[in-house]
Amino acid sequence: MVNLPEPGHRVVVRYILPTGQATDALGELLSTDAETITVDGKRGVERIPRGAIIAAKEVPPPPAPRPRRHPSSPA
Repeated sequence: MVNLPEPGHRVVVRYILPTGQATDALGELLSTDAETITVDGKRGVERIPRGAIIAAKEVPPPPAPRPRRHPSSPA
């Protein structure tokens, strides 16, 4: 079984889809129970069966957004 931080932390979870492909969910861990975990990321809220999880870990907060450059400013 994979160790997960408490809900409210940012995590990355690698898991197996029903097609057999592996994918990642990156976002805030909303909840965990005996059967599923719930992660809120860029793709929306994902409910992941615990049996499909390959690996999971806490990750640092996302970096601050970079300032946008004006098209006419030099690089």
